[in-house]
Amino acid sequence: MHKIAILSFALFLLINCNRVQHNTVLISGEAQGTTYHITYLTKTKISYKEQVDSIFNVIDLSMSTYIPSSIISRINQNDSNVFVDQHFMNVFNKSREVSVKTNGLFDITVGPVINAWGFGFSKKEKVDSSMIDSLLMNIGYHLVQITNNKLEKEKPGVMLDFNAIAQGYTVDVLAAYLEEKNIQDYLIELGGEVKAKGKKPNNKYWTVGIDQPNEKEMEGRPLKAVIQLNDQALATSGNYRKYYIENGQKFSHIIDPHTGYPAKNNLLSATVIAPDCMTADAYATAFMLMGLEKSRQFLKQHPDLQLEVFFIYDEDGKWKTYTSEKLVEWVKEVS
Repeated sequence: MHKIAILSFALFLLINCNRVQHNTVLISGEAQGTTYHITYLTKTKISYKEQVDSIFNVIDLSMSTYIPSSIISRINQNDSNVFVDQHFMNVFNKSREVSVKTNGLFDITVGPVINAWGFGFSKKEKVDSSMIDSLLMNIGYHLVQITNNKLEKEKPGVMLDFNAIAQGYTVDVLAAYLEEKNIQDYLIELGGEVKAKGKKPNNKYWTVGIDQPNEKEMEGRPLKAVIQLNDQALATSGNYRKYYIENGQKFSHIIDPHTGYPAKNNLLSATVIAPDCMTADAYATAFMLMGLEKSRQFLKQHPDLQLEVFFIYDEDGKWKTYTSEKLVEWVKEVS
């Protein structure tokens, strides 16, 4: 579940006299091919790092394609004796829901094409149109279903990849764990996926920063905007962090399951705010595939999803932004 973080964080932990009885606990480390940072307020000083790391391990054994013995790896190897666990079931069901809503633009069976382009768990292949046409025959969310805790494929060549949703789900699981411990003020970040609840020690909302779409790592990661989160989750997807250039052409890791090729449109970065991080994570990828105008149309057609967005896009070589109506008061552009 490797993902490049494309979010920077602005955490202002100034203690307010009304909340001085709370202790601020910080947990950080590496997991799922990236880093994580958790900040929470508690009347005790208990650190749950050991338990957090255990949660990462359990989820990896379910959904990491980089672990040969994981449930998803065994399914991809056509092991007929593997049963899915509840974590796998939760992500699979949400993925299907998003696939239906987006007419298959979000699709967890895109794994074979992702691998072919060199963005998955196997080495890059020499891609041509005939190969893509062949791989597309094994892609389609309708080709898989779960029956009696076993995943059934219509074709043995179907392979799953939860990379576009698993980290968001992990954030939700970590949030649920903290709330079980009666922690009501926290900020969880994993590889750029975020969930916030309550407020910071200074009694203000948690604040996160959105990076400029800068491809040059040596120039750092300046912010484009900062967003306040009010009991919400946030995920960002972009085409400028994970890519390669071959024969003078840029290839992004965001692959269109309909065509088998990297998405091409003027959307550079899609930040999605939702009630849960798994949903935000999935739709951030879906919007990068849709592009600016189709994403705006989708949002108008699906107000029930409770999604808010901040898009960075290219118009004639200039960066521009689009902010959904309800998010305007919570966003401040800084450059």
